[in-house]
Amino acid sequence: MICIRGAVTAEENSKSQILENTRKMLFAIMERNELEIADIIQIQFTMTKDLDAVYPAVAAREIGITEAALMCSQELYVQGSLEKCIRCAVLCNSDKKQKDVFHVYLADAKVLRPDLV
Repeated sequence: MICIRGAVTAEENSKSQILENTRKMLFAIMERNELEIADIIQIQFTMTKDLDAVYPAVAAREIGITEAALMCSQELYVQGSLEKCIRCAVLCNSDKKQKDVFHVYLADAKVLRPDLV
C-alpha cells in the first residue's frame, strides 16, 4: 500500500475550474504512478478557504472513481499560504515502495514541493 500526494491550483473559485484542475491532478497521479482506478482505496481532498464552489470529490466520481472512499475538508489556513489550492492524498494498493512514488504538484502548487520540480 502506498500514499501519493498531489496539489494543484485553480485560477478562480468556480465549479468548472475546481473540477477541471482536480481531474488533471488525478489523471497525472494515476499516469505517473501507473495506477488503475481499481487500485485506489481512498482519497482525502483539501481545499483552501477561498475555494467553495464544488467538492473536488465530484471530479473523482466523474472520472470513474466510484468505489473508493472520498473525503473533503478545508485546508488549515495559514497567513501568506498558497491561495486557491486543491490538495489530495491518494491511498492505493501497489507493489511499489513508498520511496518510488511520484508525487504530483501542478500549476502554482509547484512551489509547495520545489524538491520535486
